[in-house]
Amino acid sequence: MLIDFHVHCFNPKIAERAVSQLKARADIEPLTNGLIEDTVKKFDEWGVDRGVLLPIATKPTQQKILNDWCAEQDGGRFISFGSVHPDAEDMCEELDRIAALGLHGIKLHPDYQGYMVDEERADFMYDEIEKRGLPVIFHAGFDVVSPALIHCSVTGALKMLEKHPHMKVILAHLGGNDSHQQVLDLLAGHDGEVYLDTAFTGRYVADELMEKIIKKHGADRILFASDCPWDSPAVIRDKIMRMDLSDDDREKIFFRNAEKLLAL
Repeated sequence: MLIDFHVHCFNPKIAERAVSQLKARADIEPLTNGLIEDTVKKFDEWGVDRGVLLPIATKPTQQKILNDWCAEQDGGRFISFGSVHPDAEDMCEELDRIAALGLHGIKLHPDYQGYMVDEERADFMYDEIEKRGLPVIFHAGFDVVSPALIHCSVTGALKMLEKHPHMKVILAHLGGNDSHQQVLDLLAGHDGEVYLDTAFTGRYVADELMEKIIKKHGADRILFASDCPWDSPAVIRDKIMRMDLSDDDREKIFFRNAEKLLAL
């Protein structure tokens, strides 16, 4: 069993434009065309059983249409999260709607949403997410959309975690894209329900460093993830298979932790 905890697909109305823009910005060749159907086809090739679909509300006005579309994809091969925007006046109502739609968590991307992960204006949003018991996944570390300013740095994430110790948090990209030595030194092993996913680590994190982070943080709080279509789940799976981990720890990473966290 393989559950990819970090997958991006797009509404057919915007998929071609969205993937094209992201490709140009990141200078990375996508592995799918961004559509559900093509992603499922690639899942079959890669041996992925299910994927967690992560939307990003980059504007307050995008919440409802984005979450409605994600709810339509939920079930079968996809486990859908929703998204809210910190500046949306109806953010609380949308969180209630996300829960009513049966979506499994919240995706936040501070770089795209224009806020710092630990700033005070985000605290109310985090409190409301926590009240509803929803896990929240953050883009963590560098992103090409904001190369000069990391909106969810390792130190910023730690400050956020200190203020919200009971929130179920997933820090994507193994805790901080392009900041993995700092993750190992400061973040790995942090107490609480704090998970790290393996998105975008296939070719961008040395095996030895990644293994050290996994062992220090604990395999029971690592979630297998790819960031599809921007990295390959097969490459990341093989990377984890090369590591000095027990079969039980690999099972936890590949699917059991996701099942437990999301009560699947």
